[in-house]
Amino acid sequence: MKIQRALISVSDKSGIVEFAKELVTMDVEILSTGGTAKALAKAGVKVRDVSDFTGFPEMLDGRVKTLHPNVHAGLLYLRGNKDHEATMAKHKLLPIDLVVVNLYPFEATVAKPDVTFEDAIENIDIGGPTMLRSAAKNHAFVTVVTDPADYARVLAALREKGNTTPELRRELAFKVFAQQARYDGAIASYLSGQFSQVEGVAPPYVAAFARGEKLRYGENPHQEGFFYKNGNGLEACIAHAEILHGKEMSYNNYLDGDAALEAARELVGAPGVAIIKHSNPCGYATGTTLAKAFEAAWAGDPVSAFGSVIAVTTMVDLATAQLMKDRFVEVLIAPDFANDALEFLRAKSKQLRILKLHKPLEPLLPGKSVRQITGGLLVQDRDNALIRDWMTPTAAAFPDPKRQLAEFGIKVCKHVKSNAIVIVREYERGQFMLLGMGAGQPNRVDSLRKLAVPRAEENIKTMYEKGSYGKSLGEFRDEILRDCVLVSDAFFPFADNIDEASNAGIRFIVQPGGSKKDEEVISACDRYGIAMVFTSMRHFRH
Repeated sequence: MKIQRALISVSDKSGIVEFAKELVTMDVEILSTGGTAKALAKAGVKVRDVSDFTGFPEMLDGRVKTLHPNVHAGLLYLRGNKDHEATMAKHKLLPIDLVVVNLYPFEATVAKPDVTFEDAIENIDIGGPTMLRSAAKNHAFVTVVTDPADYARVLAALREKGNTTPELRRELAFKVFAQQARYDGAIASYLSGQFSQVEGVAPPYVAAFARGEKLRYGENPHQEGFFYKNGNGLEACIAHAEILHGKEMSYNNYLDGDAALEAARELVGAPGVAIIKHSNPCGYATGTTLAKAFEAAWAGDPVSAFGSVIAVTTMVDLATAQLMKDRFVEVLIAPDFANDALEFLRAKSKQLRILKLHKPLEPLLPGKSVRQITGGLLVQDRDNALIRDWMTPTAAAFPDPKRQLAEFGIKVCKHVKSNAIVIVREYERGQFMLLGMGAGQPNRVDSLRKLAVPRAEENIKTMYEKGSYGKSLGEFRDEILRDCVLVSDAFFPFADNIDEASNAGIRFIVQPGGSKKDEEVISACDRYGIAMVFTSMRHFRH
């Protein structure tokens, strides 16, 4: 059966004029409302206003336009059903075979910093979702389109057969219900944050995503993998970044890319580089230029940086791009790329994935992070804090000039898997780098003794071998380490961590505090002359 009549009412008007003009050439009658009707008429498209079709005017400031039996009977009646056909004939009702609707931009509205509750409520669409649901329910006969990306597919089917196929209608209907769930989820999420909750009772958590992208595989080749992204992309993120070059992104690329960008985000405002391997920062640095920051970050662990994912805070220039000439990098993420830098990187490797952020890189917005477990979800606030207090409980004072380095250390430590220990260094005045890192160990002393300190010592040895310092390696090592700051993501449960730090020559420590053994830990610091700060804020990352 040929499509005779289409109802078009869209907030996103991209491509709608061209789409409607094509429908008119196929003798499809166009019904429309409000701003869409005006836009189509202005473009020369013959339009019949819905109020003329229903015999009822728009009312209540446009709140009631399409909520009418003439519309919903035309959408919902079963073609070929004798009773339905008789009812349609008795009341002189006409079929609507195609619905093209997208909804008021609720998510974009509530994302505005100055949005009022009243504005948010007014941007909850009623008529649009109702039409979409009616059309999608009756998709055996009615074609429903909510995404401008599907206009071309619908037109192609109409040109070929005068109607869409049952398979296409089913797919588009499913897409509508997924979009409706996502839309309602955004409303529920917003409203849940507007009212005080019953103590001890969590508000409903609703989330839905549009059709995903099939990946080559998941974490491992025997696992299927898919990628879904939400519709808003309100902040710079991997999900909405533009892929400028390279192979398709893999499941693990997305995981590491997200980890890299979240770590780099901590350094916004200056040239900064985060190098990620298996979700952990193996390199992290600031610099007076991006190239200097890159070199310092790479020096944090050159072996692990092989095949890494890198995120940077500023536009990649040619000097930075050239540093990657003989270095294998899986993914490079940046706010932008200079033309000559992009040309160089594209020529360097067909494999390198180059991602440009779709929004400016800014500090982390408030929000929720979600982790799925079998049978449920864990939902928590995003960790966008750094410290709560800055208190020195030791006899040795923590010097004020070290605080900036210490805060840099906390920024990287909060992105390292627990139990996390990092050793950070001021490699030139006001510029910082990760020198040693211990991650993911069942106990904290192993992260310190077996990983962070040996990594720092290996990097110091590499530095020593490249220069001429007029002193022994041991003297050079001691000189470097006594000016570093060691940061722990959580409290030290025993004083053995302090023993090991002292053995390494560490003189400055930052940790949250809060252990039953705090007094023992403080006493150990006092024995060794170590200055220690309590921040009263833990940064576990499991």
